[in-house]
Amino acid sequence: MKYKRVLLKLSGEFMSGNGFGIQPEATKALAQEVAKAHQLGVQVAIVVGGGNFWRGARQGVGMDRASADYIGMLATIMNALALQDALEFIGVPTRVQTALTIQQVAEPYIRRRAIRHLEKGRVVIFGGGTGNPFVTTDTAAALRGLEMNVDAVLMAKNKVDGVYNDDPRKNPEAKKFDILTYHQALVQGLQVMDATAMALCQEQNMPIVVFDMFTEGNLEKIIKGERVGTLVHS
Repeated sequence: MKYKRVLLKLSGEFMSGNGFGIQPEATKALAQEVAKAHQLGVQVAIVVGGGNFWRGARQGVGMDRASADYIGMLATIMNALALQDALEFIGVPTRVQTALTIQQVAEPYIRRRAIRHLEKGRVVIFGGGTGNPFVTTDTAAALRGLEMNVDAVLMAKNKVDGVYNDDPRKNPEAKKFDILTYHQALVQGLQVMDATAMALCQEQNMPIVVFDMFTEGNLEKIIKGERVGTLVHS
């Protein structure tokens, strides 16, 4: 097994079937892929976005930026609870920890407790981003990955199997990269994660794997060390 502990970054759209809100079938399919990885014995932490409910850049136009970002954090918590439910329905023990305190439905984020959950074989889902406005869930994924001492941050994409020099859905001539350095990704402006998150990973030499989550078995293959998607490292 190449990776013993990973941080999986998911966008909210995975749970909506590319629509709005939460679609049970899409969420179940996502949970099944996570469950397969969990069954290998790998420790899985997850950061989930909230774009299926709220996109501050579009819906928050004219609003105070901090207020719009807090709404987005609440959206990620809704997704975290829904994913927890889907995982536990198929027998995967799961805990949700949130950067915003909502103790009636989730634990507050406590680093040592989260690590202990992972050590006990529980999937840990982090909701609420970092708890700070002006910070993306990409940065939350990088930060939580570093705090959890994971072996890699896995950036899940929908129907895009890695990092390209252009959008492969619009340009059939787009070139896929199998391996990139952090510097190449930043200088070329490639869509790996936002610049702040990338800088965090680069500083701490945290490997990033960008892959297509909904190609069945991809998550398992990455954990076993098979070449899938694009690896970004030093």
